[in-house]
Amino acid sequence: MPAPKSTAFPVFLASALTCIAVAGDPARGADSRGTPNFAPNSTTAWVPAQRAGDEFMPPPSGPGPVVSDAAHPYSPNLGTLGQSTFRVAELNNPVLQPWVKERMKKVNDDVLAGKIPFTARERCWPGGVPDFDVYERDRPVFWIQTPKEIVIVNEHDAQTRHIYLNVPHSANPEPSWYGESVGHFENGTLVVDTIGLNDKTFVDNYRTPHTTKLHVVERFSLINGGKTLHALIRVDDPGAFNMPWSAVQEWKRRDSEPITELICAENNTGYFNYDVAPIPTAAKPDF
Repeated sequence: MPAPKSTAFPVFLASALTCIAVAGDPARGADSRGTPNFAPNSTTAWVPAQRAGDEFMPPPSGPGPVVSDAAHPYSPNLGTLGQSTFRVAELNNPVLQPWVKERMKKVNDDVLAGKIPFTARERCWPGGVPDFDVYERDRPVFWIQTPKEIVIVNEHDAQTRHIYLNVPHSANPEPSWYGESVGHFENGTLVVDTIGLNDKTFVDNYRTPHTTKLHVVERFSLINGGKTLHALIRVDDPGAFNMPWSAVQEWKRRDSEPITELICAENNTGYFNYDVAPIPTAAKPDF
């Protein structure tokens, strides 16, 4: 697997948030036209609202995401939830095709045998879409919003997504880590359509694989008086799933929290013999 290009995000860009954020009333979380303002302040951060924020929540109805096996419940390393555990996926979810189940069972068996599973954020790999929405359990994401483009930056290793507004998809986008995302607003909701994803990522932290046919639609909206960012996510991949399925993620708003430079790959090689996958390294400088 070739190493991805660097996703470094210069810290000085954080100070530019004020200049390019959509103007509006931070209390209402929308501008005068009713367009939601996801970046009302230069230091507005969105932090996962759940205690285990790297888990998808079930949708209001219909098929949902892979969850933890009931016999081996997942407990994150949060210090207050008892002994932490690694994820073991529930494989009876009807959305999973046989080859997906087989691959995930091998990972489950390894975890139950005492091996450490791969997690994208812990090995400094891009999360892809929709895993970007559950990439971290406690690190914030920051939105940069302009009339033509929205950029979402996860503080962890500055993993970055670009969403181009009011434009069509390319005819044949080259598969990439975060694919091609285009968006538009519908009645106060940002609708993001993503295709062109490579098959080197997982759709979640249960290591659920997918193919390059993956198609993700996210609907972002502000609720609770602009204090909560809500996402309804629809996942469709006829190469991996028997049917489309949906999930929910939410983030809490925090103000006065400037982005912090957090480089992932520094000093992690051989860390506690945690070499479950290689850390991306560059063969030559990119500057």
